[in-house]
Amino acid sequence: QTFEDVGVRAQGMSGAFVAVADDATASWWNPAGLATGTYLSAVVERGRTTEPVNPTSSGPAIRANVRDFAVAFPALGLSYYRLRISEIAGTGSTAAWVAGRQDPRVSGTSVRSAAVGQFGTTVGQSLGDHLVVGSTLKLLFAGAVSTVTTDENGLDVADDLETERHVKVDLDLGAMATFGHVRAGLTLKNLNEPTFGSGPDALTLARQVRAGLAVKSAPQGALQGWTVAADADLTTRTTVMGRVRHVAAGIEGWLVQGRLGVRAGVSGNTVDELRPSASAGVSYAVTRAFHVNVSRTQGRDESVRGWSSSVSVAF
Repeated sequence: QTFEDVGVRAQGMSGAFVAVADDATASWWNPAGLATGTYLSAVVERGRTTEPVNPTSSGPAIRANVRDFAVAFPALGLSYYRLRISEIAGTGSTAAWVAGRQDPRVSGTSVRSAAVGQFGTTVGQSLGDHLVVGSTLKLLFAGAVSTVTTDENGLDVADDLETERHVKVDLDLGAMATFGHVRAGLTLKNLNEPTFGSGPDALTLARQVRAGLAVKSAPQGALQGWTVAADADLTTRTTVMGRVRHVAAGIEGWLVQGRLGVRAGVSGNTVDELRPSASAGVSYAVTRAFHVNVSRTQGRDESVRGWSSSVSVAF
């Protein structure tokens, strides 16, 4: 899992969202953001990212398919996230799960698929006038399975693997500080680093910490407000594509009396290869409360490329 797997608005800003997090996806990005948005927010999303965009049969490659639903009030959020993350190990991969694989040059390519279902309940609490803390209590159904295949479409093979799921409970924590138009956020995901299953197919959701800073403007004429944000991972993950520790910057603006939202962003990796990418997104308010949102992320072949779409309601 990465932060960027979920959230169409967040993906349109290249993942600069920890200090923004003002819609129902705050349950994923920063539980403390729950208290900073509209009175009622609901989001239904679907997305896919593939890295690289044209994976070879020998890998390495990752594909994440995500579906989610979240609804939030100022002090309570309910969410369900469903992720299917498939991987081709590749001959030079350093990921731990491929240690016992067969040599792909002789008998095929090692592929794995992890399935994660997450039911979450998010609550927040104000501490004074400037600070909110929040948490998401998660009931997780997750597991992973791997195999060796000679099929050229290894990610498709991994998508079709049946996984045995195990049940664990875990916690995400967040904090949001607001001073005028400036907000600072901090999120810790997977507090207990739960492990599902055992042996070579064991799946561990590693602890992740991410910080963010955002500046929001007041409405100015036709521009109903803009937000500039930046995020930085404070932890490093090891994936089949190499080590990952992201930084991101993004901007979002609302035009036409708040009916049209546009956003863009850039991101990169601060460890090993830079692997830069850029993203863009747009939202259109079909009615005052009902929005349709899309985003697209694109970079060079070794960067994440993908799309996401959602519908959202906000009052």
